[in-house]
Amino acid sequence: MSILEGKVAVVTGAGRGLGREEAIELARQGARVVINDIGIPAAKEAAMEAVEIIKGFGGEAIAVFGDCADTNDAQSLMETTLKTFGDLNIMVNNAGFCRDKTIFGMSDEEFDSVVRVHLRGHFVNMRNATAYWREKAKASGSYYGRLISTSSEAMLFGSAGQPNYAAAKAGITAMTMGAAQLMIKYGITCNVIMPRARTDMTNQGATAAMFAKPPEGFDIFDPANVAPLVAYLASPNAAHISGEVFIVWGPRVTVVQRPTIDRHYDNPQGGKWSQEGLHQSLSAYFTPDHKPVLDGFSVPPQ
Repeated sequence: MSILEGKVAVVTGAGRGLGREEAIELARQGARVVINDIGIPAAKEAAMEAVEIIKGFGGEAIAVFGDCADTNDAQSLMETTLKTFGDLNIMVNNAGFCRDKTIFGMSDEEFDSVVRVHLRGHFVNMRNATAYWREKAKASGSYYGRLISTSSEAMLFGSAGQPNYAAAKAGITAMTMGAAQLMIKYGITCNVIMPRARTDMTNQGATAAMFAKPPEGFDIFDPANVAPLVAYLASPNAAHISGEVFIVWGPRVTVVQRPTIDRHYDNPQGGKWSQEGLHQSLSAYFTPDHKPVLDGFSVPPQ
């Protein structure tokens, strides 16, 4: 029996790229899959192609179209899933897009639209899934639920040209960590992936060359490389893994350590700090040759 036999999965943004490969892998592992994407012609066509691929190897899949960040569309997605397959066990939030600018060149719309599709898009579907699982768990004390959120290393490094995207991805991670704490008592796991893969978002601008498909050999940025981890986190084998963050690309999975406290300084005089006291204490750490690490690169202080 496949590891996800009998389970029902929803994947947002699943017509192309990462979501498509994740949906196909979940179906190969036995899940019945709902492919969600925006209701525009190109996305609809891609989603239906993914459905046919899954049906082609004997899997079960349907496509449901709508805006992942719209409350009514998200509710319709949930209702259609339950009406068609009778349950929901796996929610993979993946949908999103980029509007890259530096912070001083970014418009309100460019900020709001990216935060909306990523952060709100995760929120409304996460709310629906966790509420459903909580109600189901009340009867038995636990339930089979797996929430998988899609963040980005932009959250870790700041990404100077993506203040909207990096902020949304940081919010997704924090929100998922909170859900993990809330839902673990019901047997529900909530985890975050940070994938590096060739998608519609990386196929534009400066990143296109970096993520280009090699002429031969192993394609480390093939989105299909990310899908096995998603299926694993959705499986019974990962029932004890929750509240974790993973970077995944090519042949590598990296477990991300939570931010930790480095060291602390107490005012030796007690009470409120003075400027002189702060400088005297902190300058032992931030010496004149200290180089801030920004976006993964050490740069000299200005």
